[in-house]
Order: sequence, then C-alpha cells, then structure tokens
Amino acid sequence: MASIEELDKAIGVHGLWKTKLRTAIETSKIDVVIETIRVDNQCAFGKWFYGSTLSTQDKASNHYKTVKQLHAEFHKTAARVAELAVNGKKAEAEKMIAVGGEYSKISSQLTQAMMEWKKVSK
Repeated sequence: MASIEELDKAIGVHGLWKTKLRTAIETSKIDVVIETIRVDNQCAFGKWFYGSTLSTQDKASNHYKTVKQLHAEFHKTAARVAELAVNGKKAEAEKMIAVGGEYSKISSQLTQAMMEWKKVSK
C-alpha cells in the first residue's frame, strides 16, 4: 500500500518548488540542472515512486496512474518555468506560476491527486 508518509513528504517538497522557482525568476539563476528538473524520477518522491517499495497492486491502481501522469507533467512544467527564468523571460515565468497559470494548475492537480491517494491508503 502507498506510504502516507511518502505522500505527505512529496506534497510538502513539491509545494516548495514554487518558492524555488520564484527565486529563480528574481535572480535568473537556479541551483538545479534544468534537465534534472524535467525528469520525474530524480526527486526523492520519483525515486520512491518508481522504486521497488510499491506493490504491483499499487502500481496498477488508478491513483498511481493519475499521480504518475501529473507528476511527469509537473516536472516538465517546472523545468519550463526554470528555463524561462534563467533566460531572463521573467514575465513569462511569472505568468506560469501565477494563480491560474500552467504551473499553478498542474501543481494543484498533483497535490489533489496525492491527497486522494493518501485517503485510500489509510
């Protein structure tokens, strides 16, 4: 069964990305390689998610499939914001992380999907 602790950690850590991206927009710098941000198996959650801890049943669940798709999209979108930020495209990056922006939407959807998965993992 999916670990409530791992899902809680992931919700918190992925939530911190908005702060990291805001800093990148302000400074035009980020301390993570953009290609590493883009892939969804390099963060702690991704390593757990794709690792051997989850059962075959977990990996066959709709919750897993939904989180997998949203998590991958989250990373692609975060990488896009970071790219814009380091290339000095501040307005475009800010638009993506603003309420209603592409990053904000995918972040909210991912958080919601993890919370739903958490409910059935109790």
